[in-house]
Amino acid sequence: MKILVTGGAGFIGSNFILYWIKNHSEDQIVNLDKLTYAGNLENLKSIEVNPNYKFVKGDITDSELVNKVMEGVDTVVHFAAESHVDRSISHPSDFVITNVVGTQVLLNAAIKNNVKRFHHISTDEVFGTLSLDDSNKFSERTNYNPRSPYSASKAASDHLVRAYFTTYGLPITITNASNNFGPYQFPEKFIPLAITNIIEGKKVPVYGDGLYVRDWLYTEDHVKAIEAVLRNGKVGETYCVGGVTEAISNVDVIKKILKIMGKNESSIEFVKDRPGHDRRYALDWSKIKNELSWEPQHSFDEWLEETVAWYKSNESWWKPLKSQVETDLNKLWGGDEE
Repeated sequence: MKILVTGGAGFIGSNFILYWIKNHSEDQIVNLDKLTYAGNLENLKSIEVNPNYKFVKGDITDSELVNKVMEGVDTVVHFAAESHVDRSISHPSDFVITNVVGTQVLLNAAIKNNVKRFHHISTDEVFGTLSLDDSNKFSERTNYNPRSPYSASKAASDHLVRAYFTTYGLPITITNASNNFGPYQFPEKFIPLAITNIIEGKKVPVYGDGLYVRDWLYTEDHVKAIEAVLRNGKVGETYCVGGVTEAISNVDVIKKILKIMGKNESSIEFVKDRPGHDRRYALDWSKIKNELSWEPQHSFDEWLEETVAWYKSNESWWKPLKSQVETDLNKLWGGDEE
């Protein structure tokens, strides 16, 4: 099988490629990535000379290039996306162009090249927000209610993917996953930012009152969920993929990290909240469990320890990225008016 992976130099995409090459060595993978600030070929250094792996630098909005790289492809796994909510508030047009227009270009090329499966990676953020005292969870039946430019752009791309299934008969599947964490996550994100700041002896920023709740999913569990959908998922279906079984607030996540790293809570720094901050996400992933026999392999606490250990052992990977992260986040948090 020949697989086109978009955004394969990013966090989840690179973890997917590394897993697939290791466990499906007979398959060929083409990695199409623009190499924006969050794309890093260092993630894939261990397989760069593998004869079944090929990297192509390019933009998913480039229809000529996309059509060319999709020739002979059996399956598309579409990760490529702008995904940082704070950046979407500052630069929403970038998210519309990549996440909406880019997806539409890929869909057209998939039809032209008779792709056998187009798998679209999406997010639980398209469903909106839940209150802290609400016992409900998002599911495949939840109405869309995106509340940030990022989630709105992902919702639009989801709708396009489903429309191409209904209108053109393109064989698609979608996974709406919760917040991922794990190796190779760009250090602007919540968990790696906390870990790397603690290593560097810096404060750990927490938005607002810190009581925001997310459903955390370890990236390897996510990759295995995608594998289950590609193998046995029903064409045209959506599967929600979550990781935790009980609610954990953002500030509690930080406290867990501090405990693992032997630090006290004086490192926590509460910062100004961001506009439209969704209070709580929670996913009902019973459909993928019941239909495809998938579930997370370890608890959040176990995977969090693994993640802390990875960042402690791989300073050479993340340290070169931190200065740009800090510059960008200072601007986003109002620390730099330039």
